[in-house]
Amino acid sequence: MTTDADLTKEFFQVRRHGDIAVIIPSPQIEHLPETLLQPAAQMVLAPLKENPPNQIIVDLSGVNYFGSAFITFLLRCHLMAKQRGSELVLAGVNKQIRELLRTTALDTLWALYDTTAEAIDELGATD
Repeated sequence: MTTDADLTKEFFQVRRHGDIAVIIPSPQIEHLPETLLQPAAQMVLAPLKENPPNQIIVDLSGVNYFGSAFITFLLRCHLMAKQRGSELVLAGVNKQIRELLRTTALDTLWALYDTTAEAIDELGATD
């Protein structure tokens, strides 16, 4: 039997680097229907609400493209971070996603980094 937690682990990993949380969506999120993306996103965000990070990095290096459902997920993460006075940044963003973010003006909302390591360095993680 597949549980919601299994579903979440299949589509998202969350790693902590001190007070920074790195959310790593798997390439499968490109094909995940919105009906499954929302519960998976809520499962990912739940532990972050209990122990909120100062910063959230979404590592998109394994994702080639995403649609409106995933943008909604990013906006939820963003709002959660903002409510705590922290920020959300995106790492590993390819040209196609950069163009999507530019077209939707979301590149003005989030800092974009080439790699997660660069984002961690920039945000000053302390382990």
